[in-house]
Amino acid sequence: MPGTVLLLAASPVGRGRLVDAASVLPVLAAVAPAVLAGTDTANVVELADPLDPQAVLTRLRAAAAAPGPLTVFVSGQLQLDRRQRLPHLALARTTPATVRYTALPWHWFREELRLRTPGTTTLVLDLHADAETWGRLGEHPLDCGRGAAVYGRLAPPPGRRTVARPSYMRAVATVLRSGLRPPPERLHEEALARVAAEGETVGTVLCTPAPAAPGDPHLALADAVRAGRHAEADALAAGWEQTAVRAHGPGSAEALHWTEVRADLAMLAGDPVRSCRTWLAVAAARLAAGQAPDAPAVEAAADRAHHQWGRIDDGARARELGPALAELRSRVPGRRQGALEDVRGRLGRLEPVVPPPAAVQFVK
Repeated sequence: MPGTVLLLAASPVGRGRLVDAASVLPVLAAVAPAVLAGTDTANVVELADPLDPQAVLTRLRAAAAAPGPLTVFVSGQLQLDRRQRLPHLALARTTPATVRYTALPWHWFREELRLRTPGTTTLVLDLHADAETWGRLGEHPLDCGRGAAVYGRLAPPPGRRTVARPSYMRAVATVLRSGLRPPPERLHEEALARVAAEGETVGTVLCTPAPAAPGDPHLALADAVRAGRHAEADALAAGWEQTAVRAHGPGSAEALHWTEVRADLAMLAGDPVRSCRTWLAVAAARLAAGQAPDAPAVEAAADRAHHQWGRIDDGARARELGPALAELRSRVPGRRQGALEDVRGRLGRLEPVVPPPAAVQFVK
C-alpha cells in the first residue's frame, strides 16, 4: 500500500523568526518519496511557509484520511497564544499578538491523527520555541496523541538577533539521501549524533516509539472502516460509548471520546448529516459540563459540526440543522472569522422558495 508524506516547514517572516525552517525543504525534497515514507511508493505534499492555518488544516486532514502509512515532517517554531496559553506552530504571518488567528494550534495535529490506526503514523519534528513557550513546555510536554510514533527535538530560542537552523531535520534528510531508510529509532539516533557533532544545541529529545495497542478497540474500528463495514464500525463504537456512559457518566471524557469517534465514523461513511448532528451534541455536552466556549475540545466540535454541515447537499436537512449550528456559533465563534455570518448567509440561501399564489380566473 502506498504511503503518504507531509512536509511542513513554517516560521514567521521578519523579526519574529527564530529558525529558517523552510531552508531544509530542498534537502528533504531531494530524497526519493519511497524513502521518505518507508514504503514502495508514496505521495508527497509539501507546504513551505504557508500563510493560512485553515489551508494547512485542510492538507493535514487529507493526509490523515489517506490509507497506508503516514509520515509527517515538521520544521518550525512554537509560540503560545495570549488567550489560552496553548502551543501553536507559527506560520508566515504570525506575530506574538496574532498567534491565535495566524498560527496552527498544535492540538490540531492530535485531533486530526487520533483516528488513524496505531502504529501507522510517524511524526518527525525539529522545533524551536521562544523563551515563554520553552518554559511552559518544560511543565506541560508537547502532546502529539496516543497513536503516533514521535521522533525529533525541541530546542530553546537561539541567541538575540540569531536565526537558528533546522539542523536535526537537515541531518535526517542527509541520512535519507543515501537511499536507505534505517528504522526510525536508528534514524533518530544518527540525526542527533550529527547535530551534537556540529556543536549545536540538541535541546529536549522527542522520542516516543509506535505503540504496541494489542487489544485496542480502535484497531477493530479501523479494520471495519477499511473494509467498508461502516455500520459495523458504528455499532462497535456505540457499544463502547454505552459502556463508558455506564462506568463514568454521560458527560465524562470517556463517553464523549466515543461520541466523537462516532461523529468521525459518520464522516468516513459519507453521512455528513449524522456527523454534523453528533458534533453538535458533543459541543452542547461539553458546554453543559462547564467547559469554556474557547476550550480546544469545544472549538474543535463546533468547527467539525460546521465543516460537516457545509457538506450536506440536501437543502431540507441542512435547514433542519442550521439553526442549532447558528446558535452554537453565537456561543463558540472559534478561530474562523465570520463563522456565524457564514451559517446565517447559507441559511438565508436555503430558505424554501414559496411560489406566488396561482392567478384566479372568474368565469361568467
